[in-house]
Amino acid sequence: MKLIELNKIFDIQYGNQFDSYKLDTDENSDINFVTRSNQNLGVGRKVSQYNDIEPFPEGLITVALGGSVLSTFIQLGKFYTGQNIKILTPKYDMNFNEKVYYCLAIERNKFRYSACGREANITLHALLIPDKVPKEFLNIEINTINISKESLIKNSHTLQPDKWKSFEYDSLFKIKKGKRLTKEYFISGKTPFIGSIDSNNGYRDLIGQEPIHEGNTITVNYNGSVGEAFYQPVPFWASDDVNVLYPKYKFNKYLAMFILPLIRIEKYRFNYGRKWEMERMKKSTIKLPVDKSGNPDWQYMENYIKSLPYSSSL
Repeated sequence: MKLIELNKIFDIQYGNQFDSYKLDTDENSDINFVTRSNQNLGVGRKVSQYNDIEPFPEGLITVALGGSVLSTFIQLGKFYTGQNIKILTPKYDMNFNEKVYYCLAIERNKFRYSACGREANITLHALLIPDKVPKEFLNIEINTINISKESLIKNSHTLQPDKWKSFEYDSLFKIKKGKRLTKEYFISGKTPFIGSIDSNNGYRDLIGQEPIHEGNTITVNYNGSVGEAFYQPVPFWASDDVNVLYPKYKFNKYLAMFILPLIRIEKYRFNYGRKWEMERMKKSTIKLPVDKSGNPDWQYMENYIKSLPYSSSL
C-alpha cells in the first residue's frame, strides 16, 4: 500500500458556500444543511430548498476546511453546505465501507491544521492518503448513524446580524481602569495579573497583591495589543493599559464567549497608535441580537454558544 494525493481518488469541489441566515429552517424538509461542525455528521438543521438550486445528492463526502477542520462525513441525505466546506465525489464506484475508511484517513491529518489554526482550503487536494482500502476493513459491519431530531433542534440557533441593533458600551457595561504596577513591585502569589497582551487570556504573571477587580468580567486592552478582549472568571489585578467591563446585566461565561469576538473585530479602528481610551470606549457601539422589545436578547446569545461543539467544556 502506498500514499497518494487525495485528488487522485476524489473529484473535489466547493459546496454551496451559503450563509446560514439565508436559509429557512424546515423540520419537515428532507434537505440537510451541513456546517463545519464535528457533530451530527456536520448537519446543523433541516432547511427548505433555496430558490431553484438543487441540493447535492446523498452519498457524497463533506470536509470542513475551517472550524472543526477536516471533520469529514458521508452525507446520508440530500444537502446544502455552509461556508468553507468541500465536497468529495469518488472517481470510481465506492461502497460505504470504502468511504468510511477514507473519511478516517482524511481526519488523521487534523494535526497538520488544528495545532496552528491553519485552514485546509488550499492544501486539501494534496493530502496523502492510502491508495486502496485494506481487505479486512471491507468486511467490517458498519452501522449508519441516525441524525437525531433533538440534535438538529439544539443547533437550530442561527445568526442573523442584519437584524441586530447597536448599543453603546456605556449602556451595557460599567467601565473601570486598571492600575499601574511595575514588575519590580511584584510579589509571588496567586492573583492573576492581566496585561495588555494578545495571548494567554491576558495573563502576564501571578502576583501576591490582592485583586483590584472582580471575576465574571471582561478585560479589553486600550493600549498595547489594542482591542484584545478576554473573559476573566476570577478576581484579578489589571494593568493601567487595560479597561475592565463590568456587565450591567446578569452575566456568565457563555455570554462572554458570544461578546468577545464582537469586541475584537473593532481592533482595526485602533491600529497605528490610536488608543481605545475609556471615554472613547464608553461611546463606542457594539451590535447585538435583540428581542421583540429591541433589548439585547441575552438568552438567545447564551443558547447559541451552548449549541456549538465543545461548549460543554467551557
